[in-house]
Amino acid sequence: MTMRKIFLYTLIFIMTPCLLLKGQEISVTSTFDTSAIYLGDQINFSVIIDQPADVKVTLPFLKDTLVKNIEILSGPDIDTAFIENGKIRITEKYLITSFDSGHYVIDPVYAEITDHAGIKRFFSGYSEINVLRVDITPTDTTQAIFDIVRPYRAPVTFDEIVPWLLFSILIAILVWLLIRMYRRFSNKSKEVIIPENIEPAHIIAFRELEKLKEEKLWQTGETKKYYTRLTEILRMYLENRFGVFSMELTTSETLDALLRTGFAKNDAFNKLKRVLTGADLVKFAKFKPEPSDNESNFKYAWDFVLETKKEETDAKTGEEDLKSNEEGL
Repeated sequence: MTMRKIFLYTLIFIMTPCLLLKGQEISVTSTFDTSAIYLGDQINFSVIIDQPADVKVTLPFLKDTLVKNIEILSGPDIDTAFIENGKIRITEKYLITSFDSGHYVIDPVYAEITDHAGIKRFFSGYSEINVLRVDITPTDTTQAIFDIVRPYRAPVTFDEIVPWLLFSILIAILVWLLIRMYRRFSNKSKEVIIPENIEPAHIIAFRELEKLKEEKLWQTGETKKYYTRLTEILRMYLENRFGVFSMELTTSETLDALLRTGFAKNDAFNKLKRVLTGADLVKFAKFKPEPSDNESNFKYAWDFVLETKKEETDAKTGEEDLKSNEEGL
């Protein structure tokens, strides 16, 4: 009986790490959009992590270059999706290019988890890409065909001009009629419309952030509701401050829309990106952040509004211009 118990305990001791590891199956894949590009072409390098939804994984972060001559232009853009058996797929995309031809092999990238046993890393395979030159002329230039006379352009005929001339006259008549109608109706009424006194975007955002802080949602276990409210406040601020209507946009679409307004990829942009990306993991991937993460994301949101708010001098100048216009009328 004693030997049987010893054997049973030994078997349990050996199998337990295997069962735990099986419950935390994580795979990492790295790949290019295509296996060959020409000099200066831009494609995506993707890192894909398949993992259980309830496991906290530290994602890889690549900077400047993948290897020598393979440059990173932007990224990572992170998307999260559900897959089967309670697992999620996190995809990191980097926009890359190269201006040196050759065959390049990218070393494996890895994600890692930390538990009571220490740090465990999960590696991808190698990735390969060929950068090609464009052949402009054949090796033997005596066989190349080159233009010796510029292409002949036929003169424009009167029949080709007439339709455009008639169209221009019609447009001119319509513009003249519209101007006359505008002058007629504008002379009938010159009421001064005083715009409503709308609060600045940052005042609204700070007030809502204070309310969120007082509600203590994540402290009472309502973490998902906390991040939903936090991102709603930031998205409404983006709408009021920059005209970015992001309520129906994904995180990637929101960040791209903000950049199209002329916003720079500075420290404030990185803070906004970190809050929105972290909120996605909580809301859609059932990620359970630490209390310090919740406090950090709130501070990043507050700092983003503080660093991007419209200066009060601009608002005062606008009010003075409005008053001077009213006095002139």
